[in-house]
Amino acid sequence: MRDMTINLLKKTWVAVALSILMGILVGTVILAATGYNPIEAFNSLTNGIFGRPKYMVQVLIKSTPIILTGLSVAFAFKTGLFNIGAEGQFIVGAITAALVGYHFQFPPVIHFFVVIICAMVASGIWGGAVGFLKAKFGIHEVITSIMLNWVALYLNNYIISLPGFKKPKTEASYEALASSWSVVANTYKTSKEGKDAIMQNPTLADILLKTDLNYGFLIAIIAVIITWYVLNKTTKGFELRAVGQNKDAAEFAGINVRQNVFQAMAISGMIAGLAGALQITGTNPHRITVLAAHEGYGFDGIAVALMAGSNPIGCIFSGLFFGAIKYGGTSLQSDIGAPSEIISIIIGTIVFFIAMSTLFPIIANKLKKKGAAK
Repeated sequence: MRDMTINLLKKTWVAVALSILMGILVGTVILAATGYNPIEAFNSLTNGIFGRPKYMVQVLIKSTPIILTGLSVAFAFKTGLFNIGAEGQFIVGAITAALVGYHFQFPPVIHFFVVIICAMVASGIWGGAVGFLKAKFGIHEVITSIMLNWVALYLNNYIISLPGFKKPKTEASYEALASSWSVVANTYKTSKEGKDAIMQNPTLADILLKTDLNYGFLIAIIAVIITWYVLNKTTKGFELRAVGQNKDAAEFAGINVRQNVFQAMAISGMIAGLAGALQITGTNPHRITVLAAHEGYGFDGIAVALMAGSNPIGCIFSGLFFGAIKYGGTSLQSDIGAPSEIISIIIGTIVFFIAMSTLFPIIANKLKKKGAAK
């Protein structure tokens, strides 16, 4: 039993599970200390996630950009880089998607892919700039990427102010054309015949008429699979991982370190840009708005990547977890009056303990030495 416990403490998934439990425990203590019933609170949270088909679909929608920004950060982690600029790359992707979605006209489907490709290219250049500065001048990517987050925010606000793109009497741009949207059955469900047919099925009506169900989640899954394959099954993936694990050894083996640093940040930026583009094409109001502060998708992505242990496949599950508690957490305030910030505290605690997860193997080793001494 003792040996089994020691072995379990050394496993990554155990550290993540313990971190989640600690986060929930801290949330429980805070709820109780502030006069709220923790059982009622977590029942409300669970109901807010699984109570209706609409809620579960909203969780998928909420999780999609977080999965992709998490994947962006995880990819950079795997290559030895810390992409704290996923937030800015997300914004650049959204800006590009809104511009191309509104100013250009293509047939449906084609328009969507043009928007996605343009957004990924723009964000790839944005992320690639960080990689270039790192490779050419040795400037740490954390410094450049976090500063570019603010540049992206103010660029967003400037772009909106341009004549012909700012919607009159609003602090937002015009909406992207419907031909660029990725909303499921958009044309059908907005027609009278389609709406009447959907209304006959309460579950279908709850999903299609009351949510922005779109193809973004499926695209995110495809992106995860492609990223995993590139990292683990291709020569380029081997080079990128080799540079991340030991730059000196990689250079000695003939790998172009500078080129791979640039490429890693560019790819990471493209993934975050995909998240921004899918947000514009998939959810209302299909436009960008003036930002007073960062929306937090890129920063949530850091937590998702940490929880996933930088595993691309793990980003799906950690992203779903974050999306679920963020969406379900809104029910705490409406159902029992508890502040929704409790969810932020739980998330922060989870991230805190995941960051300290290296302690678990240390504890395991000490237990093992203690047992051996006895």
